[in-house]
Amino acid sequence: MATATATAASEPRARDPLIGQEANRVFLAVIDDTAELTAAIRYVCNRARKTGGRVALLYTYDIDKDFQQFAAVGQLMEQEAKQTATETLKTHALMIQQNIGRVPDMYVRKGNAREELFKLVAEHPEISILVLGAGTGKSPGPLVEAVTGKYAGKIGIPVTIVPGDLNAEEIDRLTSG
Repeated sequence: MATATATAASEPRARDPLIGQEANRVFLAVIDDTAELTAAIRYVCNRARKTGGRVALLYTYDIDKDFQQFAAVGQLMEQEAKQTATETLKTHALMIQQNIGRVPDMYVRKGNAREELFKLVAEHPEISILVLGAGTGKSPGPLVEAVTGKYAGKIGIPVTIVPGDLNAEEIDRLTSG
């Protein structure tokens, strides 16, 4: 019985085929309108360029449920939110493509940011590292709080948190090794 347990414990997880294969590594950044996003994107680009990995971007939006009772207003709000999400992702994707020479994967999700982030990671085993920028105010941000607090260890991939107040030179120094 002990042998069966040892064998089961040593069996690789679904993500293990990516371990050690740097070119298959996908760095996921969550796109929003925070100041710390700049630090996270620079970090992601530097790591992807250095390792030959890829970048994926996630943008989530949610519609105020109070307005969804008016079908036309709710539909218009959703169309506008989705258009904003798509345009924002395209803007960041262009900058990333210019930086690393590859177009990032892009995902737009409607719903709670944490829930959609966890679903995306579960649905895409090629995503191997989550990179978040930490806010410099009283709170590091809701996603940073989620993955380091109540939901720590539940996302199933390593999480890198980049302090939002790092400048470009500091990020470049940290990612040069």
